Amino acid sequence: MGDWVYSDIVKEHFLSPRNFMMGDEDQYQYDAEGIVGNPVCGDQMKMYITVIDDKIIDVKWKTYGCASAIASTSALSELVKGKSLDEALQVGPEEITEYLGGLPKHKFHCSVLGHEALAAAIENYRKLT
Repeated sequence: MGDWVYSDIVKEHFLSPRNFMMGDEDQYQYDAEGIVGNPVCGDQMKMYITVIDDKIIDVKWKTYGCASAIASTSALSELVKGKSLDEALQVGPEEITEYLGGLPKHKFHCSVLGHEALAAAIENYRKLT
């Protein structure tokens, strides 16, 4: 097998993703969800947020994606917990990639998917409140 092209932190988040929603989302109480991606090519992301006093207190997510998508969204979910909605929107692909110690250039788009799902969830939350 070839060399692992990812950092150790990417490997850790891929093998032990944080805040990954196991099971049925109907069992989890959330305030809003965001869904993005292209199911035809296999990349799809669902993000669920729980908000109190304009702060994200919990994040759960599901994805149909590769190791980079899983690791990036796991990292994002950790980075935005406790932040206000506006602060969470500022956590973009560059910050996620930096936190992970880098991603291969052809996998950078994976960090965008989680960010877009979070933005969609926040937008939906704001529509509902």
